[in-house]
Amino acid sequence: MSVSRRLCAALVAGFLALAPWSALSARTERPGTFDYYVLALSWSPSYCQRAGRNADPLQCRATKPFRFIVHGLWPQYDRGYPDFCDGPGPRQPARDTVNSMLDIMPSRGLIRHQWRKHGTCSGLSPRAYFDLTRAAFDKLRIPAAFRTTEQGGRVAPDAVETAFRLANPGLRDTAMAVTCENGRLSEVRICFTKDLQFRSCRSVDRRGCRQRQIHVPAPTR
Repeated sequence: MSVSRRLCAALVAGFLALAPWSALSARTERPGTFDYYVLALSWSPSYCQRAGRNADPLQCRATKPFRFIVHGLWPQYDRGYPDFCDGPGPRQPARDTVNSMLDIMPSRGLIRHQWRKHGTCSGLSPRAYFDLTRAAFDKLRIPAAFRTTEQGGRVAPDAVETAFRLANPGLRDTAMAVTCENGRLSEVRICFTKDLQFRSCRSVDRRGCRQRQIHVPAPTR
């Protein structure tokens, strides 16, 4: 076979290999068509330290310091995830919906962004999406050490996972990941089915922090 024919055959084979994934991507970008959710919990003191003067004052200058807050509830595929989906719903949640979430998502800008990027892919209305976000947060029990701590320290990411697993019967290591940034605890991500049952998610688990120890900044007033 000539070089030109081999090149042509390779291009055709490549196209045929990609076509099913392209069709799948086009099909699954529809709102509501995804495999599971990830509830992302952000360790607020890490964000406040990292953002410094640019931090949201509602979150970082609160009278009562925040600890774990909700970053978002993210629709996921088994491989990849949808975002900024087009659909018939509103592009912004209503003011009362935003205000109703401030106790667990203390940033209006964050709430609006999470709706645009992730909520629009859920197939739900803004109110239903944020009600589900709260339900996922309420279903998860934050380990006592992270609910009451007043001091910072260093900890192994595996120890954070163990604390969450022991506090939540049925939650397995393969259904969560601890993430870190610049040596600090960043997030704990928990995988749920669409009806909020714990679910294994190896693609999320594989992206967890690989450092031996990370710093957990103390809540600050």
